Amino acid sequence: MAIKDLEFRGINRTHLEMYFEELGGKQRTFDFPIIFIGDHWSGQILSEEEIKIASAFKVNAVNIRFQAESNEILKELVSKYRQKTTRVGG
Repeated sequence: MAIKDLEFRGINRTHLEMYFEELGGKQRTFDFPIIFIGDHWSGQILSEEEIKIASAFKVNAVNIRFQAESNEILKELVSKYRQKTTRVGG
């Protein structure tokens, strides 16, 4: 079993949940940890908290665990998930 933990900041948790579904995951739980099961992989939204970046600037931080049956599946899952979370200014 291959595992990778990541933290995403400034992205709405419901969007992060939607990204798992777009990758084929089915939501299994609705309280932390929020678990999604896909084909040979799972994702868990472990926690969400608000963190202070500067004295007047706060963002949310969401901790996610990715698990897959192999390193290759994990690498592909994380890559596709990161593409969905990429934000480009304009």
